[in-house]
Amino acid sequence: MDKEKSIKALQIYITGLTEGALVHKIQGQIFKSQGFVKLGEKYIGHFNEEMEWVEKFVERILDLGGEVKFEAMKNRKIITDPVKYLKEDLKIQSGIDVLYECVNSLTEDPTTHDIMKSYLKDEEEDLYWSQEQVELIEKIGEQNWLLQQL
Repeated sequence: MDKEKSIKALQIYITGLTEGALVHKIQGQIFKSQGFVKLGEKYIGHFNEEMEWVEKFVERILDLGGEVKFEAMKNRKIITDPVKYLKEDLKIQSGIDVLYECVNSLTEDPTTHDIMKSYLKDEEEDLYWSQEQVELIEKIGEQNWLLQQL
């Protein structure tokens, strides 16, 4: 088993997921302040789930004897329009193919592979939810969808 390979993959996801989680938290708070309570709670829930994954990834790095790093994050624009944000977030989630590749590359480390496979399942569910919401917006219109988010 190549411990360094597993540690490197986990660290990449710790950094990216922490960044995404914080954005989801802020976006959720913004949406709640705009009166879109259901949508706000959904994104704050994403934050909580994502931070639980970060904890699991950190624990695994430590189990492997690695050093966890707090790496710089990219600047991300905060989008106050809920529909525009949902569509932008969906674009980011469409990068799930990279996660598939990562999971497949970790088969020699069954524990890390299983953790990442569970994370992939969770990300797929988030992707499907976002896709369903965009489809719903197209079918019922933005205003009707926004009413459902109150």
